[in-house]
Amino acid sequence: RVKWLNNPDIIHQAMAELQEELSLPSLPVRMECYDISHIQGTNLVGSMVIFQDGKPKSSHYRRFKIKLVDGVDDYSSMQEMLRRRFRRLAKARAEEATGPGPVVPDPAEIDREGDGPPDAWSILPDLVIIDGGKGHLSAALEVLLELGLDDIPLAALAKENEELFVPHTPEPIILPRRSQGLYLVQRIRDEAHRFAITYHRNLRSKGSLRSSIDSVTGIGPKRKRMLLRRFGSIQAIKDAPVDEIAAVPGLTRSLALRLKQTL
Repeated sequence: RVKWLNNPDIIHQAMAELQEELSLPSLPVRMECYDISHIQGTNLVGSMVIFQDGKPKSSHYRRFKIKLVDGVDDYSSMQEMLRRRFRRLAKARAEEATGPGPVVPDPAEIDREGDGPPDAWSILPDLVIIDGGKGHLSAALEVLLELGLDDIPLAALAKENEELFVPHTPEPIILPRRSQGLYLVQRIRDEAHRFAITYHRNLRSKGSLRSSIDSVTGIGPKRKRMLLRRFGSIQAIKDAPVDEIAAVPGLTRSLALRLKQTL
């Protein structure tokens, strides 16, 4: 893989294969890939990863907490994430044409986790890849049409048979198993999946720690606030010496010991 990443000829071959097979208007130099992750319906999150010239551009990665979807609904979750990402691009395009308009904040739109360089939101991708099949593709296309961004090339990569689906084409595009183009889209899909899973696990871990501190008898909301104000995070409390925790106003050494044992 390292050899592949460091070989510009192979990377160019992979992008050229994708341009030909997917009938793209230009070489897919900048690709964005999206994935949704959840475990048993909890902590739905989405990931956006960027490959530039066939290589990960991690400074432009994004993570999304899914906020407006009840239960497990991959299509609606994907649409929420894509709206929040592509509204920014649609806004940037509109401002280029007419100048900046009034700022109307969307409570679901802003994500600070992994927000990265703000100008990344206004960059037009050469190809958007969705982790999923025909249904995910249709859901994504609906968002792009809604935002007037239907000129952005779009494809979905279905895991089961590694088939690529594109809009307005009923049959899947099946790249040869040893195709460099297939390898490239698999890499970006796997990276989007890894990034989403990592974020999901981090959220679950934070939630578990918060549940643990809430379960300690004698530590109510006020003492919890005092602890967080003093240490800044649950993890910092977990790492702190017992005596330092006991020094927080309202806590005793025995309570600090009980908290440490719980965490």
